Amino acid sequence: MRVLISGGAGYIGSTIASACLDAGITPVILDSLVTGRREFAEGRAFYEGDIGDGALIDQIFAENPDIAAVVHCAALIVVPDSVADPVRYYRANVTKSLEFTGHLLRNGCTRMIFSSSAAIYRAGEDHTVDEESPLDPQSPYARTKVVCEAMFADIAATQPIDVLSLRYFNPIGADPQMRTGLQLRRPSHALGKMIEAYEEGVPFQITGTDYATRDGSGIRDYVHVWDLAAAHVAALERFDSLLPETSVINLGTGSGTTVRELADAFNRVVDQPIDVVETGARPGDVAGAYTRSDRAERLLGWRARYSVEEGIGHSLEWARLRDSRLKG
Repeated sequence: MRVLISGGAGYIGSTIASACLDAGITPVILDSLVTGRREFAEGRAFYEGDIGDGALIDQIFAENPDIAAVVHCAALIVVPDSVADPVRYYRANVTKSLEFTGHLLRNGCTRMIFSSSAAIYRAGEDHTVDEESPLDPQSPYARTKVVCEAMFADIAATQPIDVLSLRYFNPIGADPQMRTGLQLRRPSHALGKMIEAYEEGVPFQITGTDYATRDGSGIRDYVHVWDLAAAHVAALERFDSLLPETSVINLGTGSGTTVRELADAFNRVVDQPIDVVETGARPGDVAGAYTRSDRAERLLGWRARYSVEEGIGHSLEWARLRDSRLKG
């Protein structure tokens, strides 16, 4: 099987590509390198360009006529940035996804897996969600995912393409073989900030401490990026049997971890514990949620294998290697 991965030189897309290779699936990478890294596409079929470039999409399918499916990972994903510049986020995530879908239809592509987000849910009082939970996105980034899912549903209703949305929770870790990891030297999410605090010997700031969680800090479902990648392989292999039953699957561990608990886990892994201080919430941040659904296990035969501590360990290992693997 040959699969086109948009955003395939980014953190998640490149890890999916590695998992595909390990499973005997040939990835074809499309990435503009706005946030992706050329190094993550080395040794793989790679096209540098934008998902909205119709001529380039035509070229990819002409040169790879056996592409059986598309994994659409290309997107901007930083919540505070989306609050500051929503026009950029709607253009990149929605407008270009619409153009991309049109190009796929023109080239006879009938299967798409869409990288969606659990940030679109309104969590219950216990902070859990399943695929039927109400949607209530709290940032422009999250709203772009809701708009895209609705747009894809409308298109799939009348056009010859099926779309499966995989709603990610919070990815951590790196490829256990260290082929790829977070491309950013200073990522803005909680674990990235913990690693930064550890490396610089400064306190880690918990952003937001008055949420209605068990300890006041935000709660997340931290899922290892390699587990996410394995779920995509399972979805590709079972795609045609999934859509009659569902078009949405949550990908999470089923266990909530607060930011304070993540810091405690981090300190169990490192040799020199970090100190923790409290500060206000960032724009667009929410209390968070974790999945209570078993749909992924039932339909994909998938469940998360790696622990939070293992994800932290792989993230730290990648942080040590990053500058030797990436040029700048």
